[in-house]
Amino acid sequence: MAAHPPYPSGLILTGRRVVVVGGGHVAQRRIPALLAAGAEVVVVSPHVRPAIEGLVGAGEVSWRAGRFEPSDLDDAWYVIAATQRAEVNEAVSAAAEQRRIFCVRSDDAALASAWTPATGRDGEVTIAVLSNRHPRRSAALRDQILDGLRSGALGVREEAPQGAAPDGMATGLVTLVGGGPGDPDLVSVAGRKALMAADVVIADRLAPRELLSELPADVELVDVAKLPRGRSAQQEEINRLIVEAARGGRSVVRFKGGDNFVFGRGYEEILACREAGVPVRVIPGLTSPVTVPGVAGIPVTHRGVTHEFTVVSGHVPPGHPDSLTNWSALAGLNGTVVLMMAVENAPAIATALLAGGRDAETPVAVICDGTMPTERTVLATLGTLADRLAAEAVRPPAVIVIGEVVRVAHPEAY
Repeated sequence: MAAHPPYPSGLILTGRRVVVVGGGHVAQRRIPALLAAGAEVVVVSPHVRPAIEGLVGAGEVSWRAGRFEPSDLDDAWYVIAATQRAEVNEAVSAAAEQRRIFCVRSDDAALASAWTPATGRDGEVTIAVLSNRHPRRSAALRDQILDGLRSGALGVREEAPQGAAPDGMATGLVTLVGGGPGDPDLVSVAGRKALMAADVVIADRLAPRELLSELPADVELVDVAKLPRGRSAQQEEINRLIVEAARGGRSVVRFKGGDNFVFGRGYEEILACREAGVPVRVIPGLTSPVTVPGVAGIPVTHRGVTHEFTVVSGHVPPGHPDSLTNWSALAGLNGTVVLMMAVENAPAIATALLAGGRDAETPVAVICDGTMPTERTVLATLGTLADRLAAEAVRPPAVIVIGEVVRVAHPEAY
């Protein structure tokens, strides 16, 4: 135990180099909060988890693939030693101490020069709680303070209810939580409470990642990130992980981006739980095909302009044997078309819609990283969409909105 209590201080990390040694479970939880604080994050590890690999591929994080060297801390302002080997964490701590850099240790906080508090935000207020290395207590106090700020009165946070299988065996409850389009503030209160009460969180790459850093330290975080053209966790394996954890008596949250049932395979997970006799509930999330255009200032419907909108998955192109979309019929509609998971196949989709009778001058908006700090909107027409995607180097995730509602939102561009 430290001789004195820690001195609380708010670190301004914007534009400052922060080194995270380790590429596993703890690093995955800590990096999103560092990015949200504006830090320039460098990961040092021979290997990293898929979710971190995704951040590296997106250019949000730098990765030096190799073993820790003291020189990795040169020019660093803050260090997190997050490996599973105490001798490596000790070497990081010693190098940081020599350079007078504050260092957090995931294995033994008593040997560290800094501790990570349980944090949360309400508007512009940041709450940080330290309770002598008792993570559950810190998280509970943080939640009570946040509840008090939001409701005007402090209260005890709710615990997720437990259930029982039809055969009478005690089992944990599975909760499918839709995380919304990415901004952590757009997660429902019920979804946030379920996360904080969980024993196990099984998360996708597109689930609001900053919320993972708010989880108590003893919550098991299972990474089922699905990276484009990279490693993936098959749905059958995800179903197995959910059921296995619940049958072990633990409270399980399946945390997904957007809404569970809009191209999210959520109902496949419901069926797996029912087949295994595991109780399951759903907390819906704000669905991205409506929320992302809305936040970007584009309505999917508008009086006098369109009476319908259609949401289509673009993960397979027109003409593909697995495609279930009647593209010619879709082209014949006058309303808004919202394409999800369609960046790669957007040129082929545009060609199919033009062949079906859509006007080449139909306005199109491509909203990249919707609701996130890196959000941007690329404007085009159906005829110029392919060229604009290439010129602007558009990468997933992006929501594509096709129709006159784009002209309503951006009359100056058309």
